[in-house]
Amino acid sequence: MLIAISVSQKEKGKGVESAYFQALLAAGAEAEEIELLSASDAKHVHAGDYDGVLFAGGEDVNPAYYGEQKQHANVHDHRARDEFEFSLLEGALSHRAPILGICRGVQMINVKFGGTLYQDMKEDAQPQFEHRQTDIGKSRQEATHGVLVTDSESNLGAIVRGACSVNSLHHQAVKRLGRGLKVTARSEDGFVEAVEAADAYPFLVAVQWHPEEMVNDAAEQREIFVQFLAKCREKAAKR
Repeated sequence: MLIAISVSQKEKGKGVESAYFQALLAAGAEAEEIELLSASDAKHVHAGDYDGVLFAGGEDVNPAYYGEQKQHANVHDHRARDEFEFSLLEGALSHRAPILGICRGVQMINVKFGGTLYQDMKEDAQPQFEHRQTDIGKSRQEATHGVLVTDSESNLGAIVRGACSVNSLHHQAVKRLGRGLKVTARSEDGFVEAVEAADAYPFLVAVQWHPEEMVNDAAEQREIFVQFLAKCREKAAKR
């Protein structure tokens, strides 16, 4: 079995110390079953080589991909990463590989499915509380607001019963939902916090928070990775 984690170049430099890598280890994966990838690997990556893909946090998606121009100075995109991840996502979908998206991951997946984003939540949507908790001095590991599961029959609904507390480290969010996706959780002030495939896809779960930072403190956050890993093993067993 081999799982790809698509990250920024900076995050890739952390190697096995990456929180995403460590979260999969905590879920039961072996180090040799995990590969960190970035846009610089594009020429050598083939989606069919992987039994699952985790799309991690990082830079903003270029608004051109959802038909808009940049509206705010704090929109920082990375075109090469966009191109790499859209291609990798398309390949993973064609091979029906399990997919897990985190923060940028949920945004990128939504855009790939034809959705749009709030380019900056504070400017465009006026949230009721702070969704970028590092701006108010909270650590990445702390929970800062609640998330309500809106679909109890979803993959996330089987992991989180009703609601949970999560960290929050983003300034963008899903605006118009992409076709073929369904919302499975929302924040207490109404923003999309999780989406999944609307059809019977084997496993496509994407969340707006950062469960990899909370795996040692919250069982339901670790269980997200446990379930993803289980689906990846199922995929590998069918090879």
